[in-house]
Amino acid sequence: MTAVTARGEAFPPRPVRGVRARYVLQGGCGPFADAVVDFEPWEEGVHLEVAAGATVYGGAASQEDLARYHAALAEGVRAELAEQLPDATVALALVVHRTGVHDVDTSEYAYRRAGQVAVREVLALLGAGGASR
Repeated sequence: MTAVTARGEAFPPRPVRGVRARYVLQGGCGPFADAVVDFEPWEEGVHLEVAAGATVYGGAASQEDLARYHAALAEGVRAELAEQLPDATVALALVVHRTGVHDVDTSEYAYRRAGQVAVREVLALLGAGGASR
């Protein structure tokens, strides 16, 4: 049990909105992912939603590409929660509001990493200071 969840509570214990999920390596070409998401209490599991009116900025991306990036983001969130809160019941709606795309450097890998970063940020906001790497 951590400061984030009390015994019997699900994660997240409350909504955390406007989380910046970002993974960018500077200097020449490198992975690029940048999204704004909400962590909302929901049913058990990690449920991915794209908000009505969600925006895409930067380069062009097909709906298929966006779906892959968003799925990778959710995969990174799942993996990081499993590592950071192995005994917690995860009941989360991950709501995407904004997605950044670079024509060359955006990838599923970058979005998986961005999902991990987003979880660390939420845990820090909720008071699990030792949970981040």
